[in-house]
Amino acid sequence: MQLQVSAHDVTRQIEAIVSNPSAVAFRGLLMARAALWLAVLLTFGCATGLAGPPFQTDDPEPVEFRHYEFYLFGNTDGTPVETDIAGPAAEFNWGAVPNVQLHLVVPLAGIFPSDESNAYGLGDIETGIKYRFVQETKHRPMIGTFTMFEVPSGNPVKGLGVGQPWAKLPIWLQKNWGPWTTYGGGGAVANLAPGYRNYPFAGWLIQRDLGKKLTLGTEIFSHGPEGLATPQTRSATLVDVGGYYYFRNPGFQLLFCYGHSVAGQPETYAYLGLYWTWGAKSAKNLLGRLRHF
Repeated sequence: MQLQVSAHDVTRQIEAIVSNPSAVAFRGLLMARAALWLAVLLTFGCATGLAGPPFQTDDPEPVEFRHYEFYLFGNTDGTPVETDIAGPAAEFNWGAVPNVQLHLVVPLAGIFPSDESNAYGLGDIETGIKYRFVQETKHRPMIGTFTMFEVPSGNPVKGLGVGQPWAKLPIWLQKNWGPWTTYGGGGAVANLAPGYRNYPFAGWLIQRDLGKKLTLGTEIFSHGPEGLATPQTRSATLVDVGGYYYFRNPGFQLLFCYGHSVAGQPETYAYLGLYWTWGAKSAKNLLGRLRHF
């Protein structure tokens, strides 16, 4: 079960829509057309945009050496079987050495099954290492891996955690040109806990900076069936649309994303969060200001 919030009322409305079989095909077509129109808008529409959150597809670019990232966020991922949320949740990333990023997510998690009682509490803690082993050039994308290890800190009896360690093993590629960024790849989840299963996943995204205040993007993300203990009992392919609004570029941003399946099991994904980044230079500047007081 992937516990990665939107408001509960919104979640209930989403479930009501998803449970209507006559609306699934129409909504899938609507999401596909929305993604197409967004691509057209971006084409005719600046620093390099972010990658990874709020999208499900990740990227190979680690946090810069001696720099840090912090996210405060919530997200939801649900099917007619169950809706899972995480939030509030905190993510911290550290550029520990060149081309290497250390990663930590500590979430409060909630589950809302369609036929059982709800639960809320600490979810599984996520740790990870991102390693870029191929640098980007004019004609070659950067390539890296972002291996994640899930610590069984959530209560599996309440459905807030898996109950055993599990891992995500992906390979990601990314290419930048001007205001455009595209990245994607895929991998597999290794999960041997009862009720769960190993499954593949893959995604690809394209995004564009629109001036100094906004970046928009769209992705296609697909995964296999995750097990009978999860909401994602069957495979699904989703189209998600989201982006970043820069309160201060790049130091403080609003992240947002929403999407729905266009094939396979009906599934809805949403993300809303705040993002801060800082590093050796910004810390030095802050110390310089403090000396003037």
